[in-house]
Amino acid sequence: MKLHEYQAKEVLRQSGVPVPLGIPFLTPASVDHALSKAPAGPWVVKAQVHTGGRGKAGGILKASTADEAKAAAKTLFGKKLVTHQTGPDGIIVQKLYLEQAQTVTRELYLACVLDRSQGKPVLMASVEGGMDVEELAKTKPEAILYAEVNAATGIEPYQARALAQRMGLKGAALASFASVAQGVAKAFLAWDASMVEVNPLGITADGKAIAMDAKMTLDDNALFRHPQAKEWSDPSEENPLDVRAAQAGVNYIALTGSIGCLVNGAGLAMATMDLVKFHGGDPANFLDVGGGANQQQVTEAFRIILSDTKVKGILVNIFGGIMKCDVIANGIVAAAKEVGLKLPLVVRLEGTNVELGRQILKDSGLKLEAAANLTDAAEKIVKATSSPHPGGS
Repeated sequence: MKLHEYQAKEVLRQSGVPVPLGIPFLTPASVDHALSKAPAGPWVVKAQVHTGGRGKAGGILKASTADEAKAAAKTLFGKKLVTHQTGPDGIIVQKLYLEQAQTVTRELYLACVLDRSQGKPVLMASVEGGMDVEELAKTKPEAILYAEVNAATGIEPYQARALAQRMGLKGAALASFASVAQGVAKAFLAWDASMVEVNPLGITADGKAIAMDAKMTLDDNALFRHPQAKEWSDPSEENPLDVRAAQAGVNYIALTGSIGCLVNGAGLAMATMDLVKFHGGDPANFLDVGGGANQQQVTEAFRIILSDTKVKGILVNIFGGIMKCDVIANGIVAAAKEVGLKLPLVVRLEGTNVELGRQILKDSGLKLEAAANLTDAAEKIVKATSSPHPGGS
């Protein structure tokens, strides 16, 4: 789960990281009331969206007076931001954050992320803050420094100071950076985060470090340990189909292709997508209904796939173990009849209650192709979606 900047900064503040004073504008109607409680200006008014590159897209405006802040809010609320991360469709600004403008002499980069190759968290730091770290990693990988974080105890003061020294910091800046590094690692561990990023981390003339921006992503699988974090969720920032899938209890990731895939089991789903690609197709999604889905979940999974306008055909690949093939079959029939399915449908069923499942599909009257095995299924759906077919879903 991604947090907005104002939420991430509150987490960092609680972990001892200095952040500018600010206040969110959660609706256009709240601007006047929020301004009455705002810290002294001048300010920056920032779009609160789950994407990078806001500044380049016009999502951050300066304001010296209350009238300028109101004008900035009027400009930003409802604005469509198009960044390198959103794609051409962009994202609509629905929340803002007003905070005190900062004067700094240097901009650094600092983040705590999970290094999956080592199976442990690490701090990433660079003296070249304020720019896209992805581009920096490509063009100047030597500019990024790393320090391991103990998953139980965080990072020790001497480790944080050593990282600051490697960055060439001295005096007050060294001590302040080291303190922030410990705070970032503390926030990462305390909130079961997968990423905490401060970019830029400003250094003032007197050597104080302050988090001028913040991004934070929490591990969805650990949210049960942080019930208060549920209040921070912003479904308007997420793909509506992802939200529906989460509510239905199925695992869904939208992709760019045209072949919808409904599979039980993550490994089988990956194998299915690989074979679709191998035979010349392009998957529209990863969708795993899991091993214990019921008919309602299968029906909703089918609806989710069909809600993607790019989908030209559907491949259902089920190996019934805990999941029974008749349950899948009933879900397919219910969903297909509900939406009046006209797209090509290829179904491969094997495992528990497979004969019953096949019979349910046969008796349903649905126009579908049965597949003998996974290779056969992939070949058939690629062929079906490569040929013209009438109508949509």
